[in-house]
Amino acid sequence: MNLEFTKMHALGNDYIVFNELDGIIVPEELKGEFSNKICKRGFSVGADGVIFVQVPSTADYDADVRFRIFNSDGSEAEMCGNGIRCFSKYVHERTNFKNNPLKVQSEGGLRISEMEFNESNNEVVKNVRVYMGNPKYAMKDIPMIIEEIGEDLEFMNLELPVNCECLKKIGKEALKLSVANVGNPHTVIILQENDLNVEFIRKNLNELGAYMECHSAFPEKINVHFINLLNEKEIQIITWERGAGYTTACGTGTTSSVAICEKLGKTGCKVLAHLDGGDLEIEIMNNGNDIYMKGGAEISYDGILKNL
Repeated sequence: MNLEFTKMHALGNDYIVFNELDGIIVPEELKGEFSNKICKRGFSVGADGVIFVQVPSTADYDADVRFRIFNSDGSEAEMCGNGIRCFSKYVHERTNFKNNPLKVQSEGGLRISEMEFNESNNEVVKNVRVYMGNPKYAMKDIPMIIEEIGEDLEFMNLELPVNCECLKKIGKEALKLSVANVGNPHTVIILQENDLNVEFIRKNLNELGAYMECHSAFPEKINVHFINLLNEKEIQIITWERGAGYTTACGTGTTSSVAICEKLGKTGCKVLAHLDGGDLEIEIMNNGNDIYMKGGAEISYDGILKNL
């Protein structure tokens, strides 16, 4: 069986995109295993995840199209900020859906993408501004479970006990962190609040990221972001994604990070986030109830998978 695909990336976060608007090409029960197989770098196409473009499954949102995304380990994610920008560019440039803004059904809820076009060619999408919804902070919405804290409460810049070897070596038995859900779950660890630095995080990211992703407080695992505060308008982010590991950028993670930093009074409502793959602009409006993410996406190449 031969399958046509498009390889895309957003700030180095790369995806394999399949068009299922005319019918399902990868059976639902095989999507996870299939995604895990073709994402393995050196053995197949290689990517951080797989995106499927589908017709909406429900009329609840009055959506134009449906966004499905699977991590490289085969698990399905509820949402992905970098992925939805790639998805939106693909839909506008490669399908008959030219709506702008574009209403997108995701497993994390309705998202609305506004396309900004190349000055010399208004058929080419340069940037995508995405309405990322209303962040949730209650522990039950992450989910996060700590016996002595009620599920309706927020875990905001509080200490979580940790048992990680790289932290033990510097005498740390707890980390101050915050959690939020913007369609998928994130924990945000501000370096300055923990007397840590970027050099330490980069040196120990594989150990620390994997440990925090699978911490017992997060029964469904979690995306992990280490934040270096630069000033009230800029932050630096190093990301460990649930189901993928280190990635050069994470859109939902950036959204959550800025939302938490603003909520804690560390930044303002409009922030430029510097990630290893590039920059994202985040704007918080309506007293924190609405968040917008803006950034680019690129088509790398088209290909055909053979002999699967």
